[in-house]
Amino acid sequence: MFFKRIFYRIWYWEYWPIYMFYVPNLGFALYHALKAKSCTFYTAANPVIENSGIGAESKYKVQQLLPSRYQPKTVFHLANSCVKETLEQLNNKTINFPVIAKPDIGFRGLLVKKIASKQELINYLEKYPINFLVQEFLNYKNECGVFFIRYPDQKKGIITSITLKKLPKICGNGVDSLKKLIKKDRRLFLYAEQLEKLANVNQIPKKGEIVVLSSIGNHSKGTQFINGNHLIDNKLKTIFTELSHQIKDWNYGRLDIKYDSWEKLLNGDFKIVELNGVLSEPTHIYDSKKISYWGALKTIRNHWKHLYNISVYNHKAKDTPYTSASLFIKKVKNLRSYVKEIKQSV
Repeated sequence: MFFKRIFYRIWYWEYWPIYMFYVPNLGFALYHALKAKSCTFYTAANPVIENSGIGAESKYKVQQLLPSRYQPKTVFHLANSCVKETLEQLNNKTINFPVIAKPDIGFRGLLVKKIASKQELINYLEKYPINFLVQEFLNYKNECGVFFIRYPDQKKGIITSITLKKLPKICGNGVDSLKKLIKKDRRLFLYAEQLEKLANVNQIPKKGEIVVLSSIGNHSKGTQFINGNHLIDNKLKTIFTELSHQIKDWNYGRLDIKYDSWEKLLNGDFKIVELNGVLSEPTHIYDSKKISYWGALKTIRNHWKHLYNISVYNHKAKDTPYTSASLFIKKVKNLRSYVKEIKQSV
């Protein structure tokens, strides 16, 4: 199993460490920083979001930027506040269990969890004394990521990436436990340690029974990212261009979306679970069957070029300031300390 895991992680580059996608592009980033005469030029891309969305911003504040029709019902739980009051707010907003709890500051699925009961939520919020969003569980069948870019001086925008997300699922055979089935699966065995924490792995599913192991559409939790760029068309561009005009000064980033069918999405029937800024990735690049490693690096560079153009335009034409290097470094240090502290308590 050990050597099989090593082989898969080397052969399929979607499992490579994140620095393998960014270190080779550092020269490109440095070139644009020199052109902009600022190493933090990208913080001017989305003036409506703190530092344009580097990961240290409040998810709750960002969610409030969205039109209400696209927002999941949410209760904001402040660190060390009374959990009983949070439960009352959930009841007032008719948010029933299960719910999704996610840190107000966090990324890559950090501490995002599906909570099944009141007591489980109480235990979770008391265990981690940080700000949390407690959201309704959206019982949609599908999830995708849409990367959207619109230059501030243009009415129309472009969609540069669609990522279809395939949640980790197992089909039972009536004999083996979930734990054994996970280890047999040609993809999910790589996530065995994470998935065994999310499900009753000792249960034996019936033959043909489909068990969804995680409802969180995150790559680190076993979700498969599939290139869906063939779905980009004029109608989709129109939908997200109109949406972008309702979020003033948001120009660059990815929307993570829940929906039932593509037809319903095109009719405006979807919810936005997260709006991301400059830290966003065009996650279709992690479909290693449809794009090469070098193609992934080129895609990242293309997005960074858009990021540079938008940021410099905002800075020159709209007097949007770049975050000072000292303040930016302070924010990053605080974020790293925050993440490190949380990971140690997990």
